[in-house]
Amino acid sequence: MKIGDLSRATGVDVRLLRYYEAQGLLTSRRSEGGHRHYGPEAPAAVARVRTLLAAGLTTKVIRELMPCFVGDGTELQACVLDHIRTQLTEMDTRIADLTQARTALAGILASSTQALTPA
Repeated sequence: MKIGDLSRATGVDVRLLRYYEAQGLLTSRRSEGGHRHYGPEAPAAVARVRTLLAAGLTTKVIRELMPCFVGDGTELQACVLDHIRTQLTEMDTRIADLTQARTALAGILASSTQALTPA
């Protein structure tokens, strides 16, 4: 399958497919003319990458996980589940930090608005 065909099949822009390949998330073979050709597993791999990106994982983490998938879905081998748990814990920490920052910013806005309101 050529890159344009893969783009149409997955709804993913050709530039993104090239990026995924550059990041080691997708593989192709080259024709004598230098054109990319993808195997029949490529649409499932692209769907997997899109799902994991939407889940907040970086391309680096996704690249590490790519050899550990079971089947065509996003199910992973048990040996990497601790890695996923670590990612989830780190995400929870970032959410908590952002929640605190939001609360502080909302407080600043409220007190500033109150101070600017004539009595």
